[in-house]
Amino acid sequence: MKRIITVQDISCVGKCSLTVALPIISAMGVEAAILPTAVLSTHTMFSEFTCKDLTDQIEPIAEHWKKENLSFDAVYTGYLGSFEQIDLMKKFFEDFKTESNILFVDPAMADNGKLYPAFDEAFAKHMATLCGKADIIVPNITEAAFMTDMEYKSEYDEAYVKEMLIKLCDLGAKISILTGVGFEEGKTGVMGYDSTTGEFHYYEHDKLPVSFHGTGDIFSSTCVGAISNGMDWKDAVKVAADYTAECIRLTLEDPAKPWYGVNFEQAIPYLLGLMNK
Repeated sequence: MKRIITVQDISCVGKCSLTVALPIISAMGVEAAILPTAVLSTHTMFSEFTCKDLTDQIEPIAEHWKKENLSFDAVYTGYLGSFEQIDLMKKFFEDFKTESNILFVDPAMADNGKLYPAFDEAFAKHMATLCGKADIIVPNITEAAFMTDMEYKSEYDEAYVKEMLIKLCDLGAKISILTGVGFEEGKTGVMGYDSTTGEFHYYEHDKLPVSFHGTGDIFSSTCVGAISNGMDWKDAVKVAADYTAECIRLTLEDPAKPWYGVNFEQAIPYLLGLMNK
């Protein structure tokens, strides 16, 4: 069985970060190991929450794993809360990289043209250095703009997206994948670029008229899970995009109208169907 280590925070209540990564990756038939960077009572969309930083635990845990000769078929980082955590992940990449495994980075730090409140442009540039050590990165357009010094645009054409993807790979990543890309009204999708082949790939589907917290984490977790199952990255992004869209669709149909996350659990049978096609 393949093993993924995912490194990000965990919200005790709230469908994001490790609370979606662990069950989704496990459901896909891949062992999910976790390295929590912080523990929160809820995610940050709630009015109040507690937070315990676990930065001081990252290095001792990694050292123990090295003594146990543990290895990972993929290393997947999500939300990292500080410069120090980014630096620790660079060291982690060096310690656990092998000839065959995948370093997968979701540089979760911005959306809709703005960085998250805890971050500034210097943080974005530091995150870019971690992305430069990865095999695959999956930023949204806002995150990519901050890391590449390109102007953020809410309206753009294919040439803009392709330029951004190339600049992302210029940071050092082999494959860059942009989420939330849409070229026409009512559509959204994912465009990727493989710097080793020069190939671009775009997949789109209908855009649902709503936004939910944690859907980026669902996409990334599904994508790395699919790749770990042997899928080509182009097939993996299709599975991840379709599953994320189904999670949103089911949530919109829920009479309870959940607001803090999507019904990803309800859509797991749909995901397994995609994997078995």
